[in-house]
Amino acid sequence: MHHTKDIKVGIGFATGRKSFQKALRTNIHNWKESGLVDNDQISLNLFVAYDLKYNKTKITDYTNVPAELADQLDSSTFIGSTSIKDEISYLTQENVIDSIEAGKIFGNGYAAKRNALLYFAIKNKIDYLVFMDDDEYPMAVTNKHKTALWGGQDILSNHIKYIDQADITHGHHCGYISPVPFVEFNDSLKEDDFRNFIEAISNEIINWDTLKSVMDNGGVTYADIDILTSNSAVEVEEVNHAKFISGANLCINLKNVQRVFPFYNPPGARGEDTFLSTCLSERKVLRVPCYAFHDGFSTYRDLLEGLLPIRLKFIKADNEQVTTRFYKACIGWIRYKPLLLYITQPDNYEAKIKKMREQLYESLPKICNYFNKPDFFNIAVEMEKYHKNVEKHYGEFVETQRIWAKIMEHFAER
Repeated sequence: MHHTKDIKVGIGFATGRKSFQKALRTNIHNWKESGLVDNDQISLNLFVAYDLKYNKTKITDYTNVPAELADQLDSSTFIGSTSIKDEISYLTQENVIDSIEAGKIFGNGYAAKRNALLYFAIKNKIDYLVFMDDDEYPMAVTNKHKTALWGGQDILSNHIKYIDQADITHGHHCGYISPVPFVEFNDSLKEDDFRNFIEAISNEIINWDTLKSVMDNGGVTYADIDILTSNSAVEVEEVNHAKFISGANLCINLKNVQRVFPFYNPPGARGEDTFLSTCLSERKVLRVPCYAFHDGFSTYRDLLEGLLPIRLKFIKADNEQVTTRFYKACIGWIRYKPLLLYITQPDNYEAKIKKMREQLYESLPKICNYFNKPDFFNIAVEMEKYHKNVEKHYGEFVETQRIWAKIMEHFAER
């Protein structure tokens, strides 16, 4: 007799990299070693929303999962443009939403990929969906006596353990989670200048105090041993109308779909996890004691082959790749900061924008000179553009939730 497993867990990847297959292989081996694959009570279901344009990949870069790995999963669902079109046709034919509304949920951008993962998991009656990134690995690194010490992390089991008690669980991150490189201050760029710049573009998570300690470690965030050895989750407190979460090492409880919010980010920006954070006042959010190693510069893929370095490199702003990544991150942050302020601090919004404008005016010439990249002046241009459109973006943010609620009501009635 066929046994129906009690808990259906979805694992979602929004990806556009060829390295996805290596990350998936490592994670499946991790789930096998932790006992989840052979657990008769737990069903493991893979969901992959792929982007062929991001790195000029092809469908088989994602779908050709080796049989010996695929056999350890209960199901695999690959979500591309054709799958999305089919679902939009279904939703419009059923008069759930119209095609314009569908574009706001499943359009372009990272939030849309995450919404697709949520949608397909809910359609397949998944209980819990865990988001993972293809540049994050199930391991943690600490630094003792100038040596990197490594340990495996059972990410999936941690979320399964706690998610039944919460609406959302999210874990910790170590490694290269910040795109800010190590900066050697001098007469042309003093520490106060750089702090001024960071304060202008940052938020409650990405702030000067946090980044300064990371910079002093050469761009590396090390795992906290107290968290690694903890057996308890901690409830996330609300700060400025937000319960801040991470975009990966993140689990969403789908048992009551009408408690699930969609992702949103302004066009061309990121921050989809941050904007979800602002919706969670009436939701229980737990921080669980597990880490993922973030390979933000894609320089430690050998970790997936079993190589454990004894020390991690300083990331210095001495090459074009590092500078460009930092620049792109700054553009991404500044594009979503006006809307974040508009949502979380509406009474102080204009004053905050004025302060940002002043800080950028003072610091950007020095930033451009230090990094030898005049493109950094675009940050001020982008700030004004997204400030000008903040009410429009806020309307889209609210509209996305309204449309999503109609889709969730449809599934709830089924």
